[in-house]
Amino acid sequence: MSEPAQAPERPPPTPTRKDYFAVLAMAVLFLLSIGLAMAVAPTYDAQGLYAFPEEERESVANPLIYLGIVVAFTLVILLIAKLKLKRLIQYIILGAVFMTIFITTFPLFVEIAPGVNPDGLTALSIALAAVLVALLYFYPEWYVIDTVGVVVAGGSAAIFGISFGLLPSLVLLTGFAIYDAIAVYRTKHMLDLADSVLELRLPIMFVVPKERGYSFLKEEKRIQDRVEDPEGRDAMFMGLGDAVIPAVLVVSALTFLGTYTASSSSVLGLAPPLAVALATLLGSLVGYFALMRFVLRGNPQAGLPLLNGGALVGFFASLLPLYGLAPLLAPLGLGG
Repeated sequence: MSEPAQAPERPPPTPTRKDYFAVLAMAVLFLLSIGLAMAVAPTYDAQGLYAFPEEERESVANPLIYLGIVVAFTLVILLIAKLKLKRLIQYIILGAVFMTIFITTFPLFVEIAPGVNPDGLTALSIALAAVLVALLYFYPEWYVIDTVGVVVAGGSAAIFGISFGLLPSLVLLTGFAIYDAIAVYRTKHMLDLADSVLELRLPIMFVVPKERGYSFLKEEKRIQDRVEDPEGRDAMFMGLGDAVIPAVLVVSALTFLGTYTASSSSVLGLAPPLAVALATLLGSLVGYFALMRFVLRGNPQAGLPLLNGGALVGFFASLLPLYGLAPLLAPLGLGG
């Protein structure tokens, strides 16, 4: 008896100019988010806007707690989707976006206008958050999604970056890289989550069109459809977490390294903490382009292993010659 005929393997798609443009446009959104986080982090730090109590910023348990919360939240969202209550998911996510925008804009308004009545600034933050959430609800076009995404990702990364010391940030990036790989390659529940997000047009991803006239409002393809038909992809997607998590280490380096003595007073005219932060950012950007190389060949990938891996390489490559291991050992009582 003959073996059943095997379907021929689909050759990898040939990237086009539109693909490369989308990759560069996504890189701009990625950099805008991290740049915003770096810009606002000092204000948040000065005002004590921490995700955990200030005295716990060096606790390595906190990033594990945060990872557990993210995993639990993901499972709850998937359960709600399975129960056909997807509108509830929309309300939960939009509510979270509203709170994030309010929490991250109010301190900035206070910084910009210190003499203004706080009640007025509170009202302004609430109004801004309400307008953006209303846009997301009534007209979630791709450029609205991206605009809100940059604000949410930048603000969130700044808060977590000042909340996690260097060692906890390393634990965070390592833990999320492992979780992302498991969620995409083994359990594959991240693809189910992405489909739910796509269907409800939720602002927890970046969307970059490849075709002129593309409308996210008319998007009907599931993530699985895009996996099976790489050449039929008319837009590129990336979760906000792929920008937030590497940015945490960037902000953490910028925030915490100032308390340690570097081997040089400046690097190419940059203060050592900023030099390490930018090297970490550069490493994550290298990881991003490595990730896109796989994506353009039609292979969906977990983003964080490469993004976080690049960030970690950039971090250690700049930290060790400037500071050695002291910033990582000192919180453990092993160095000065």
